[in-house]
Amino acid sequence: MNEGNRVPPGAGTEEAAGAGPTPDGDFELAKPARPTPLHEPDPYSTPPYGEPGPWAPAPPVQHPGTTPTHGTPLPPPAGPHGPTPAFPGAPAPASPAPAVTGGPATAPAPPSAPLPETAPLQGLTAIPEPVVAGAPIPVPPVAPGPAQDPWGRYDPWGRGPLQQAGAVPDGERRNGRRGRRLLVVWTLAVALVASGIGGVVGAYVEREGLGGEVTLPQAGSVPAGRAPDSVAGIAARALPSVVTLHVSGSGEEGTGTGFVLDDRGHILTNNHVVAAAASGGKISATFSDGDSVKATVVGRDSGYDLAVVQVHGVRGLTPLTLGDSDGVRVGDPVVAIGAPFDLANTVTAGIISAKERPITAGGEEGDGSDVSYVDALQTDAPINPGNSGGPLLDSRAHVIGINSAIRSADGGSDTEGGQAGSIGLGFAIPVNQARRVAEELINDGHATHPVIGVTLDMGYTGDGARIDDHSANGGPAVIEGGPGARAGLAPGDLITRVDGERVHTGEELIVKVRAHRPGDRLRLTVEHGGAEREVSLVLGTSEQN
Repeated sequence: MNEGNRVPPGAGTEEAAGAGPTPDGDFELAKPARPTPLHEPDPYSTPPYGEPGPWAPAPPVQHPGTTPTHGTPLPPPAGPHGPTPAFPGAPAPASPAPAVTGGPATAPAPPSAPLPETAPLQGLTAIPEPVVAGAPIPVPPVAPGPAQDPWGRYDPWGRGPLQQAGAVPDGERRNGRRGRRLLVVWTLAVALVASGIGGVVGAYVEREGLGGEVTLPQAGSVPAGRAPDSVAGIAARALPSVVTLHVSGSGEEGTGTGFVLDDRGHILTNNHVVAAAASGGKISATFSDGDSVKATVVGRDSGYDLAVVQVHGVRGLTPLTLGDSDGVRVGDPVVAIGAPFDLANTVTAGIISAKERPITAGGEEGDGSDVSYVDALQTDAPINPGNSGGPLLDSRAHVIGINSAIRSADGGSDTEGGQAGSIGLGFAIPVNQARRVAEELINDGHATHPVIGVTLDMGYTGDGARIDDHSANGGPAVIEGGPGARAGLAPGDLITRVDGERVHTGEELIVKVRAHRPGDRLRLTVEHGGAEREVSLVLGTSEQN
């Protein structure tokens, strides 16, 4: 045996180099061993398992469980020849060459684990060149440039290399802007169409409804309070003091109105309201709360068309406050309360349309004893039959007049107002005059009338009030010792003015005189025989009703 040719143990063994002993027992140099295929050879030599081979170990598979966050490079796994490339196409790190002992042959690398059949890598191909055992696997060169993201170009569907994370091609950037513009345009178009459809549907629903039960809108509750000077405020304060009078007697029945003067139960109304009960008739007074009590006549006066009745056994009466009729001006707002056509507690409103309107009412007796002469307040507040005797109130709920007459549509003036109803011409007795008369009726049972002591020619058709030639009973027209006689008045004198105000008829002169109290001084303008003079006189007193 040639000891010099012996191979050192472990350097060329069968396990390492694939050599075996020779027949003579000597050892020869190891020959390169052919790599064992991963599968049994195909007897039909069908590629890829048939001849000629070769087989190269595949790179290790990267499993999802160990995959780092997108964009983070993986450390190269160790292989039989050192670290392997992280992904195909990346350069393999340098590894030290294996030590060779006793010749050019090198120990073959142990076979790699079989590649799992359930997780093949897309895009990997076998290296076409045969690989000698122990030789490094050739890797295509990589162009120099910035660091590559191992996941940036990975495409699991094998559609080719992908762009690196964060890099957007110009074409895609333009496509993105175009897509956003299209999205905005479509959004606006859809909004416009939706709003148009909504408007049409809303209009249809508003006009036609959706069917079913209809619920109508209603305003919210109105505050309970009202301003004191409003119509509602005035009515709220005055109504408890207004009464409705039902009168019967002498075969007649009627309805009128009155209001409380004091807490003793005195109620002021018109004479023509209670005249039917003057001779044993009945009067009942109904208050705004519905309570009715019996009333009796205290006193009445046909010349002023005023009367006072009284109720008994009624507590908690609230009298109305009397105002000042001399301070009233045309255009002032007023409220009338009464029972027109027996409709109790009726409230109407209007204004003062005129002052000092001379009116006469009554005259049913034929002798003139029941004719009333009133220097009235005119109002357009609706007044109808049944309002007679009711209060005419100012904005402070003060009584400024007693509603007494209306102008009828037939052109007449009637204390009952006729049946034609209101035409906007109502007349009220001024409260300053009514107050004096009411006091006299309560205190004395009758009222006094101021007079000038002359008899007027009521048939005179000229302008002014003419003194008659004689009285109705044939006596002198100017009463001896009376106010007119003392002032120098004579039969045939024509009185044209009272305190500078023009009078056109005898009725107007009576109205002007009765608007004063007995004892008041008047200044008269008198004409006689074409001459004009002024006289001054003090009014006398007459107790004739």
